[in-house]
Amino acid sequence: MFQVDGTLLMILPNAVSSLKNPDGPQPILRSDDGGHYLEMRCGENSTSDADGELPITRRIPLDNFTQQEWEQLQEEYSKLNFQNCMSEGVNKSLENIQDRRIQRLFMALLTFLNPRQVAITLYLYRLAAQQENGPEVAFDSNDLLEALGYTRSKRGTFDSKLRSQINQDLVALHRTELVFARSLRNGKRRDALVMVKSILRIKSYIIKNLSRDFDLLQAADYTYELADSYNVVLEFENSSGDETPLLFAEGIDIKQSPHRNSKFEYKMRMITFLASRLIWDKAQKEQSLIIPKPRLFKNLALFGSNGARNNEIFWRTVDELKEEGYILKAHEIAGKGKTPNIEIQVNPEKIRLANQ
Repeated sequence: MFQVDGTLLMILPNAVSSLKNPDGPQPILRSDDGGHYLEMRCGENSTSDADGELPITRRIPLDNFTQQEWEQLQEEYSKLNFQNCMSEGVNKSLENIQDRRIQRLFMALLTFLNPRQVAITLYLYRLAAQQENGPEVAFDSNDLLEALGYTRSKRGTFDSKLRSQINQDLVALHRTELVFARSLRNGKRRDALVMVKSILRIKSYIIKNLSRDFDLLQAADYTYELADSYNVVLEFENSSGDETPLLFAEGIDIKQSPHRNSKFEYKMRMITFLASRLIWDKAQKEQSLIIPKPRLFKNLALFGSNGARNNEIFWRTVDELKEEGYILKAHEIAGKGKTPNIEIQVNPEKIRLANQ
């Protein structure tokens, strides 16, 4: 089994919030003495530790923006209709932005920590355990693509569009900051520890077989294209020291389902949410969790008004995770008022607290 940082898992429910999440308001542009930011505040209706979620701000610093570029970003922002993003999809709603750099900034923030990016994160934590070099991880991009279940073409290469997408994922994990606070008891005083972290930091990368006319300035731009190999640092590795890490089975399935958009990867959403609950609830060896059904639906991004469809997707996902051994038992029980709870027993052979 391999360890994943406990603090990271505790903030995942809000860090992965989609634009459709009622606790995830639309992105804002903010400027202060520290610079310019594009940010999105998630879980503001949560009350910190009280309901087992941490409010979080995910933001992209725009340190290298000139005043002219900042004004252009403000103009593009004013044209966006975030309601259309929910109804038509993010890609379609952003396609009219002419500046590709600005388009990618919005894309990175709005789709941050989608199930594919979470799968990449788990892959890197597993690799860190294998390499035994602390938070530093070295990997080849082709190995990552294969681990995610993508196949090579007849020429032995991966599709350029796919490589571009994975590059955008790595850049988003690098440049999108997560800002959150934890309460600290200091005698009669109550203090707050505010943390600012990215999922990872790209330290270096190698691009092989450069053509003679290749511009080295492009090579220095980590957003340009997927490199052949990377050296990154996991920023949440032993991030706080006070949260028990979680152990995941080595064979956790991170393969992307073919011909399906990552937003439908409900299994990955369910696995990571259950992992967060094991941390929050300090689950004992039986690993039995009791979770309100609406909260499960929210964290699976099941926000539609079609209750029958949402219910079908939820129980189908539960059944799939039972077949794969992650869930031992799951059934509906009475909750407060008319809100039902779901009792789920998680298999400790697949996911468990590291101190058990």
